[in-house]
Amino acid sequence: MTKILVIDDEVMLREAIVLGLRAENFEVFEAEDGISGMQLARSVRPDLIVSDINMKGMDGYDTLSALRTDKATANIPFILMTGRADLKGMRHGMSLGADDYLPKPFRLHELVDVVRTRLNKQQAIREEAEHRLSELRSNISMMLPHELLTPLTGIIGMAEMIANEAESLAPAELREFGNDIKLSGVRLHRLIMNFLVYAQIEMMSVQPERVRALRAVAPLPAAGPVGTAARRKVQDAGRASDLQLDLLDGLVAMSESNLTKIVEELVDNACKFSASGKPVVVRTLTDGSWTEISVSDQGRGMKPEHVDNIGAYVQFERRIHEQQGSGLGLAIVSRLAELHGGQLTITSQPDMGTTVTVHLPAQPIPTPGDNGPN
Repeated sequence: MTKILVIDDEVMLREAIVLGLRAENFEVFEAEDGISGMQLARSVRPDLIVSDINMKGMDGYDTLSALRTDKATANIPFILMTGRADLKGMRHGMSLGADDYLPKPFRLHELVDVVRTRLNKQQAIREEAEHRLSELRSNISMMLPHELLTPLTGIIGMAEMIANEAESLAPAELREFGNDIKLSGVRLHRLIMNFLVYAQIEMMSVQPERVRALRAVAPLPAAGPVGTAARRKVQDAGRASDLQLDLLDGLVAMSESNLTKIVEELVDNACKFSASGKPVVVRTLTDGSWTEISVSDQGRGMKPEHVDNIGAYVQFERRIHEQQGSGLGLAIVSRLAELHGGQLTITSQPDMGTTVTVHLPAQPIPTPGDNGPN
């Protein structure tokens, strides 16, 4: 049975709400103030909370804020009731993470409608999370063994060569084998870390509170972090002389670590799929509201069907071009952009090259449900 917690210090109104919701076959718990409501929420883990705002001691805003900072209760839908149907109060409640707002006075059927609507949305979120988890398991189970096999095979093969032929190998040859083993190990580590990042992003995408926290960052000037990340990646690839930077310092509403991840993946792909000596061009453009970060190469390009498949992790033409993690890297970039309210676009022609552009907001974009009651 669906559990609902009602928090209100007006006894008659609280009892009327409790009786009305029980008549609708909900299991209802009640609390007379914010402190007892918060304690009850942590013990019974309700499916939804309905709370008054104007209460003595801990009011509805304080109760909501406290529950949102507790991992155990952070994702419970929260509906605020108040006689103050003002826009300022609504915005404040939504900014704290309220899911809906019900001004007093209201009829019981209005409350029931709001409760059922919010519960249905929560159920849809859970189903979407289960669907994404199923897809994630499928992707990982199909792709992970093959992704790990190539660097592992290289490490094992070179280690066996050293073990079997150590006495006949010159010091320079041993150093070469050692460097190759190190490079394969670095590749393996990066693959594993990207799979972990990919899994975290997919799970975060269906958790509104985590998305809200992700977007709640101070805008960051992009040019510095973009340039630093791009220079580091071309240096790692041995292609520092191929990098061309054209950076305008627009703002992005994103943490520096996530911005760096996006640039690293885009530059890494550009280096992988273009020949040494060909330019890798990194640009930023801004109109004040949005900032675009683009990375262009003159490599082998992608076919239209490959571009269309980037939304999910798809490894393309592995038999012809043995490059690990390319589809995964672009999928990570695409999902990071989407979680921040942006998007990724790709223009590419086979044998001509590719430009990947990430469009990011200059200011934080509210998550669905933050703009007001639904």
